[in-house]
Amino acid sequence: MTKLENDLLDILREDCRIPLEKLAVMTGASMAEVADAIEQLEKNKIILRYAPVINWDKTDRDRVEAMIEVKVLPQREQGFDAVAARIYAFDEVRSVYLMSGSYDLLVLVQARTLKELALFVSEKLSVLDTVTGTATAFVLKRYKEDGVVFEDTREDGRLVITL
Repeated sequence: MTKLENDLLDILREDCRIPLEKLAVMTGASMAEVADAIEQLEKNKIILRYAPVINWDKTDRDRVEAMIEVKVLPQREQGFDAVAARIYAFDEVRSVYLMSGSYDLLVLVQARTLKELALFVSEKLSVLDTVTGTATAFVLKRYKEDGVVFEDTREDGRLVITL
């Protein structure tokens, strides 16, 4: 990857709405070079999507999220990839990660209600023949996601200067 592509990834990760003109100034490249680099990053599936970070607690939408630790039996000739593919095909699944440690996959899921989420675990996930165990932890509150602090309650510790 080029320096321009790396710089663009860093900038777009922070704010993907920055116009091409400003990206060009920030990277020292021309607008055409920036546009070409972004197009190439998208074509190579390095940039997959542009999405905002949303504080769902400030909306009226019902939403329950959980992180599920899943122990699985890897598939012969395919390892964990085939199992992960079966799991990420479910609509409730937002993310799947292969992990080191005491479990194999970390599955992030969401549903409208606690009951829907529980039914997903008991009727869809746990019954897969390759799944040997699960441990579910529900998200109670988000403090920070993708580098964004949701409610910064720290006070400004600087001293006030008066004349």
